[in-house]
Amino acid sequence: MRWKIEVFHKILKSGCKAEESKLRTAQRLTNLISLFCILSWRVFWMTMLNRSVPDAPPTLALTATEIGVLDRLVNDKPKARQKTFSHYLIKIARLGGYLARASDPPPGNTVMWRGLSRLTDIALGAMVGGEFVGN
Repeated sequence: MRWKIEVFHKILKSGCKAEESKLRTAQRLTNLISLFCILSWRVFWMTMLNRSVPDAPPTLALTATEIGVLDRLVNDKPKARQKTFSHYLIKIARLGGYLARASDPPPGNTVMWRGLSRLTDIALGAMVGGEFVGN
């Protein structure tokens, strides 16, 4: 259990860069840390979910928009299995720099943080771009 708490705090400090905040009031810091805790929990939860239930449906942790963007953005490997949560988690990790070679260990929290950050930016851009283009 202690290890999980330490990993959560590592995501909070390294991924979210919570300590680099320039906010000065306690209320603003509290709001920011609350948001960072939610983001850190999601990264950690998705990583642990992949290790315990890799065959779960992707809709358990991803929105339809995120799944659609991943399907369009990250190409499937030639022998792609069924579209499980693990399949989409590797797509997110590949956005974060994970190479997904046969001998590589499962994606960790760092590449998941980077990949999820990029996915969020791309999904937001697709949503905003769709409004301007009208498609």
